[in-house]
Amino acid sequence: MHAFTEWDGFYVIIGSAAGALIGLQFVVMTLIAEKPPKDFARAGAALVTPTIVHFGAVLFVSALMGVPWPAILFPAVVWGITGAAGLVYTGIVGRRMKNQNAYQPAFEDWLFHVVLPLASYALLGLGSFAANSQVVVALFAVATSALLLLFIGIHNAWDAVAYHVFVNVDGPQIERQKNHAKTGKK
Repeated sequence: MHAFTEWDGFYVIIGSAAGALIGLQFVVMTLIAEKPPKDFARAGAALVTPTIVHFGAVLFVSALMGVPWPAILFPAVVWGITGAAGLVYTGIVGRRMKNQNAYQPAFEDWLFHVVLPLASYALLGLGSFAANSQVVVALFAVATSALLLLFIGIHNAWDAVAYHVFVNVDGPQIERQKNHAKTGKK
């Protein structure tokens, strides 16, 4: 479809970024695994795994947009299924966040792990319904959804690393330094 070819550069950029960030996330998880926080398995399922899912969704949508479809109906169906699956998965993430005990989620966590992903996957799903009558609107909805998921993933990956570095790794060291300062020990 001609309308898709105009988006090639956009999807090459965000798809490549998502693929590279998936690789970096694996490196980060390997480093975190050396000193995992308490209840990391449940917290990871709630706060880390969704980042890979969002990056994967961006990569999937980017690849999907490069396929030479004979009509917009075919990718629109896949957008709709992907959006619906993302909505269900985000609901599961919300439940996991509520049930884990390693970390008390703040407003920002709920925003970036539940609210914004729900909006993004809903937009992707709604784009499928607009595809037949409003092709340009549908293509912008899909692009907006993919870009939002990419930025959500970047935020969440950074947040996980910052938490691990400043709270999980340095937190005990800072406490030891405070205790040593009080007792005069080095």
